[in-house]
Amino acid sequence: MDSAKLTLNGKEYDLPVLVGSEQEVAIDITQLRAQTGAITLDDGYGNTGSCKSAITFIDGDKGILRYRGYPIEELANKSSFIEVAYLLIYGELPTVDQLDQFKHDLTHHSLLPEDMKKMFEGFTSSAHPMGVLSSMVASLSTFYPETDYKQEANLNIIRLISKIKTIAAFSYKKSLGQPYIYPRNDLSYTGDLLHMMFAVPSEKYDFSPVIEDALDKLLILHADHEQNCSTSTVRMAGSSHANVYATISAGVGALWGPLHGGANQEVIEMLELIANDNMDYKKYISQAKDKNSGFKLMGFGHRVYKNFDPRAQILKGASDRVLHELGINDPLLEVAKNLERVALEDPYFIERKLYPNVDFYSGIIYKALGIPTNMFTVMFAIGRLPGWLAHWKELRDNPALRINRPRQVYTGHTRRVYTPVENR
Repeated sequence: MDSAKLTLNGKEYDLPVLVGSEQEVAIDITQLRAQTGAITLDDGYGNTGSCKSAITFIDGDKGILRYRGYPIEELANKSSFIEVAYLLIYGELPTVDQLDQFKHDLTHHSLLPEDMKKMFEGFTSSAHPMGVLSSMVASLSTFYPETDYKQEANLNIIRLISKIKTIAAFSYKKSLGQPYIYPRNDLSYTGDLLHMMFAVPSEKYDFSPVIEDALDKLLILHADHEQNCSTSTVRMAGSSHANVYATISAGVGALWGPLHGGANQEVIEMLELIANDNMDYKKYISQAKDKNSGFKLMGFGHRVYKNFDPRAQILKGASDRVLHELGINDPLLEVAKNLERVALEDPYFIERKLYPNVDFYSGIIYKALGIPTNMFTVMFAIGRLPGWLAHWKELRDNPALRINRPRQVYTGHTRRVYTPVENR
């Protein structure tokens, strides 16, 4: 198969057919408007390929997720977030020397310019951490103005991955009215993030390897997910050659939405609703089965995965280990375990493949770690940053780059005659 035929107004057109490395088939309509004067309409771009990409592959029907060809299960169980970040951005797993250098660079660029502390002070304590994160990421462009993409790309990548955890931790401390905790060079990436969020001055935050490993897995599983809303936003903004900080800030804004990165926060809010209603989870299971109830179980099923979300299977084990390690007795977590059990055993959920997804388990883990719900999406952003940067770099390295400019089908008024205001 090398072409598809389109018949329009009695005329036939040949459209090239492309086949990806995983046998995905795409009809190339790049010249459609030039040849026919027509465009395609695809609300939400659900059937439109916006680019060619070699970064992430998803097969939702089979529950497959791979970064640069590596199964997510292998990376989550054998790799680290920093190694995965390198893989996504540069295309190959690093050698020992490359990984050591990458870790060194990230460690030594984690401090923020001191003037940024004054900017933090300008936010109220009630400011949402995602608003702070987006603003502060964009403000980095004023401290590190981009003048030459090729010469500065790698350094800016290092700066962003390193500094985003410091910005996140500072925004959290700001919301609590507590002193900022500076990064430490002797801790791992995730260990340093935990330290800056939960330590108090002159003390080192003590956390177990189980906690550090769970957070590292969360970041790996969030690192990329193909052409989702925020990643597509990053590619859209990057196509204009906006500086990388403004480009990533745009991605943060897109991720903030409750239909995207805010989904795990909605899971906790749902659990709180059930816990406050005498923990009557059976009542809400029944409502979820009733199409007329208006109630929806958050964190179950996935728009992409028509099978079990492979990331959820990994996090289920991590959540069990975290809850066992911390010995937490939280009614919300009890409700979550009951909902999980029902969803995995009830024929209604099994037949519809409404399994717990990554948002369900990530919300449980964040809750267990003591991370407040308004920080959930910030943690998601930290994990997703390497994926955003990988797509930004892939886009900018493409010599055939075009600025993104979607078309539309206009449905408004046709030409009208202006009437002066006194005659209306």
